[in-house]
Amino acid sequence: MENTLIPEIASVCGLYCGACGIYLATQQNDIEKLTRYAAMLKQPLSETRCDGCRSDRKTAYCNNCFMIKCSREKNLNFCGGGNEYPCEELKNFQRQMPHQAELWKAQSRIAEIGAAQWTDEMKAYFSCPECNASNTSYDLKCPKCGHIPGNGFAGNNREAIMAYLEEKMKS
Repeated sequence: MENTLIPEIASVCGLYCGACGIYLATQQNDIEKLTRYAAMLKQPLSETRCDGCRSDRKTAYCNNCFMIKCSREKNLNFCGGGNEYPCEELKNFQRQMPHQAELWKAQSRIAEIGAAQWTDEMKAYFSCPECNASNTSYDLKCPKCGHIPGNGFAGNNREAIMAYLEEKMKS
């Protein structure tokens, strides 16, 4: 598996790490946000920083990722390149949370245009159309300027995100 031309923020499963709150907080060195994520994930702050799926510094959750281990074992750059794609583990992962909704679309686009160009597209897709701030998958409203939606993904997946966030508020 040759990763030299694949950006660190292009995950093997098709997620764009640049839209992850932990990734963004790490890049901004936002200790307050990182501390909240560490508490939410029940892990030490030292294991919460992340520079992307393909980096040496990943959050504890990502360090234990089945898809990363599987892709290495099968010498694949992305799950979509495997004979078993999509496997049951990836299907289950895709159904878990709204930010994982577009994995099949991502895998297809990566195969079509390559990881570097896909990463550029995702940077634009997850940026605020008004102020160009990088936002998370869950930013229905841009935290920087207040634009609704906070990015293209949030606009396209608004209902699923709202239902998920409402459910999280209940628990």
